[in-house]
Amino acid sequence: MSDYQRYFVPGGMVFLTIVTYGRRPILTTENGRKFLRSAITTVRKKRPFSLFATCLLPDHWHLIMHLPKGDKDYSMRVKRIKEEFTCQWRLAGLPEDQVTAAQSAKGERGIWQPRAWEHMVRDEEDLERCVDYIHWNPRKHDLVRRVQDWPWSSFHRFVRMGQYEQEWGGTAPKSIRNTDQWGE
Repeated sequence: MSDYQRYFVPGGMVFLTIVTYGRRPILTTENGRKFLRSAITTVRKKRPFSLFATCLLPDHWHLIMHLPKGDKDYSMRVKRIKEEFTCQWRLAGLPEDQVTAAQSAKGERGIWQPRAWEHMVRDEEDLERCVDYIHWNPRKHDLVRRVQDWPWSSFHRFVRMGQYEQEWGGTAPKSIRNTDQWGE
């Protein structure tokens, strides 16, 4: 049995990678985007959080969730977002992948992979590295030639805030080179 333990920091920031079941490319579809936006809004009403940085790709979603002061329960928020999305997906009659008998017995559906990959942001340098990775991700996966061309990313907000130049990301940022531990 694994010795998996989560590391919780009240009021902290957590980098998350959430992947679709079987890596199905459903998230950037019109329904995928609409259902995810709705799920986030619904969960935020009861369990506030902010999306510090985010990038939605066809089969996975990277985000940095900033929790309110004194709150450390990011895992419940992720669970609820996935549940809300799944309910909307199923209500729309959209297809899901077949799960194993064991997964079905646990009530799992063929929409999301179980769990999420998480990394607690330790400091400003780590935050910068995580944000760079999130925004570079569409280039990493050869979805666009320029980071600025990917529409489903907080990169555009960071450019407006002066954190990046519009042409940023012509090559992989130094901060993320030789790093493969991102939950993909």
